[in-house]
Amino acid sequence: MNSKLESGRFSAVAAPQFPSLTLGNLPKLFALLVALLGTPSFARAWSVPAAEKQKIEALLEQASSLKDAQFIRNGSSYSADKAVIFLRRKWQANDSAVKTAGDFIDKVASFSGTSGKPYLIRFKDGKEIMSRDFFLAELKKIEHAPAPG
Repeated sequence: MNSKLESGRFSAVAAPQFPSLTLGNLPKLFALLVALLGTPSFARAWSVPAAEKQKIEALLEQASSLKDAQFIRNGSSYSADKAVIFLRRKWQANDSAVKTAGDFIDKVASFSGTSGKPYLIRFKDGKEIMSRDFFLAELKKIEHAPAPG
């Protein structure tokens, strides 16, 4: 036998008993996992109503179509495609705060979370507008467009 155990320096401890895993225990186990881990990310992604998600996707599509424009973020300029990739990632990172297309504009597509500076769009002719103004105008068009028939 182990000399430490024989000398009494260690005592034997019974292993904890866990209930057996049965189909009846699965709902309890799942509830416990959700409580411990928080809301699963796949559930948060569905927190945006489908109609609002379609509007956000339409806004991103409009931004992507501005091939001759440059998107200005923190003093650096980016192509439309790179800007849309960035906005999509920022949306994913802030998904819990975005419930509507308006939230997307206000919380994702208008200003830098790092510097607080507004995002700008510079058109081919040199004219610049705040991205917020662009996205709000596009959202108004989307919301007032006739329903497909």
